Amino acid sequence: MGGVNTGVNTAERAPKQDRSRATRQRLLEAAVACLAEHGWTGSTVAVVAERAGVSRGAAQHHFPTREDLFTAAVEYVAEERSTALRALFPEGTTGDRRAVVSALVDLYTGPLFRAALHLWVAASNEDQLRPRVTELEARVGRETHRIAVDLLAADESRAGARETVQGLLDMARGLGLANLLTDDRARRERVVTQWAALLDETLD
Repeated sequence: MGGVNTGVNTAERAPKQDRSRATRQRLLEAAVACLAEHGWTGSTVAVVAERAGVSRGAAQHHFPTREDLFTAAVEYVAEERSTALRALFPEGTTGDRRAVVSALVDLYTGPLFRAALHLWVAASNEDQLRPRVTELEARVGRETHRIAVDLLAADESRAGARETVQGLLDMARGLGLANLLTDDRARRERVVTQWAALLDETLD
């Protein structure tokens, strides 16, 4: 009897775990969308829960505090960025540096970056949130830098190579900020072309 009951309980737990993961995913996606559309002030747990189609209690079961929810949301955003970039170049290093630069810039000009930016602004004024976001962003920065180095085939033992790659990422972030206010696509394309040429000159 004991063995039968254990089997039933295990079978019951699996769908519950699936539902739990699905609920968490909906909450994270809703949090990202709310941040991008309403900013920090307008993105309460209640608003996110309503958008995700779950109760506030269910939301707080997964994320006890607002800071927990939005820190997890930015971590989710960061993971999505890395996954998307790796998917663009599944074979790793590519000879087309312009395509890599363009892909990196795209990471900073879409809704995922916009959502992360709102959290950075909130963290600058929220003592509870600031250290968690700072730590997370440092980790994200290291990961993005490593991906960029791999895809650009940059030899960081060469003088100036590391700084050139970091400059590319700083430039991409700046283009993302500019894109928040206006459609900066035409100028962005020219900057991407120029940076690709500079990388070819510096890294080869």
